Amino acid sequence: MSVNAQVNAPEQPLVVGQITSVYGVKGWVKLYSHTDPIEGIFKYSRWWLKTSKGWRPIELNQGRLQGRGLVTAVKGYSDRDQVKEICGSDVYIDAQELPKLDEGDYYWSQIEGLKVTTKEGIFLGEVKQLMETGANDVLVVRACEGSHDREERLIPYVPDMYVLNINLEQQSMLVDWDPEF
Repeated sequence: MSVNAQVNAPEQPLVVGQITSVYGVKGWVKLYSHTDPIEGIFKYSRWWLKTSKGWRPIELNQGRLQGRGLVTAVKGYSDRDQVKEICGSDVYIDAQELPKLDEGDYYWSQIEGLKVTTKEGIFLGEVKQLMETGANDVLVVRACEGSHDREERLIPYVPDMYVLNINLEQQSMLVDWDPEF
């Protein structure tokens, strides 16, 4: 497929990284990865970029760890001036490519956006992001329309203690959390 070919969007677009800047003179780019480990981004068979002209698939010639980051060569790009056009672009995959998880395990992307309600029925807001900490991950729950107040809350992601239930179909999470915290 040519570099300029247009295709339909991935069915379930999921951002897994970003092409940040040019690397070298032969069309390589620096790559920021949201995957864990960071080089896991190379495992996905097809990447897409969302451009002003629509979705465009890209293929890698090769990629590797470089220092504390990643660099990659993209098929169809052979010099630094040409590759500048894709710098700053988010890298998407189709979420259907993600490995299946055991029951009760979730990808962060599945948790972000869930509506959070306490076991007493108080709506706190929605999960905007998760943060890694030493002990456990932490949910960042921000107020939204209809929430109890305008506060942002940090709730430890500890299943069966603070996180009582996750329902992906209803896009909801039930927590054991005091709204005053």
